[in-house]
Amino acid sequence: MSLNQGGLLVYLDRLNIGNHDVWYLLFTVAVILFAYLLGSVNSSIVISRVIYRDDVRTHGSGNAGLTNMLRTFGKGAALLTLFGDLIKTAASILISAFFFGFWYSGGVSTGDGMCYVAALFTVIGHIAPVYYKFKGGKGVLTTAVSALILCPIPFAILFAMFVIIVAISKYVSLGSVISAVFFPVVLNAYFALRFPNAPKSMPGLAALATILIAILIVYCHRENLNRISEKTERKLSFKKKDVEVQKNEQSEE
Repeated sequence: MSLNQGGLLVYLDRLNIGNHDVWYLLFTVAVILFAYLLGSVNSSIVISRVIYRDDVRTHGSGNAGLTNMLRTFGKGAALLTLFGDLIKTAASILISAFFFGFWYSGGVSTGDGMCYVAALFTVIGHIAPVYYKFKGGKGVLTTAVSALILCPIPFAILFAMFVIIVAISKYVSLGSVISAVFFPVVLNAYFALRFPNAPKSMPGLAALATILIAILIVYCHRENLNRISEKTERKLSFKKKDVEVQKNEQSEE
C-alpha cells in the first residue's frame, strides 16, 4: 500500500491498530495544527526583514502580501514571496496526505476532503499568524497555491477570471475577491461535470473549506471594496512612471 494513496489512517486500519475514530480525531488535530503553524510563516514578512532589513507592513497598504511586496520592493521580492507561500502550502497539503491519503483523479483532488481542510488552516495562519501578533496577509496567494495543487483545472478557470477582471478594472483586490467567491462554485461545478455518477458533487469537507476560504477573503478585503466603491483604491500598473508615483505615495503615508 502506498501512503500517498491511502494515508497512515488506512494503513493503521488494515493492521487493526487502535481505534479508527480516535486516530481520525488525532490526525485531524495534527493536520489543523501543522497547517496553521506553517501558514503563520509569512513569506513577505520574512523576506522583507531578512533581505531588505525592513517590514513590508510599514509600507503602502500595510498588508503582508504579494501585491504590497511588488509595490514596495519590486518583482524579485514578489517572486520570492510567491515561492515561499508555495512551499508552505504544499507542505501543509503533504502532511494531510500523509495522514489521510491523497486521491487525485480527473484533474482534481478527491477523497474525504482533509487536504482542503489543510488548505483552509494554512490560509487562516497566513491571515492571522501566531508569530506576528496575528497580523498577516489577506490569504489570496495561499488560496491560489492551494487551488493550483488541489484542483489545477478549476484553478485555471479561476485564474483566467482573475486576469480578465484585473486587466479590465486594474484592481487586484477586485479580481481576488471575485475569484475567491467563485472558488467553491467552480470547484463544485467541475466535480459535478467530471463525476456525474457520484452520489454527491464533492466531499463535504472540501465544500465547507472552500466556502470558508471565500468568506475569509471577502472579509479581509472589505476595506478594499469600500475604497473601490469610493474610487480611491490604487490601481495596478507596471509602468515605470506609475510605480514611482505609487512609491512616493507610500513614503508619504
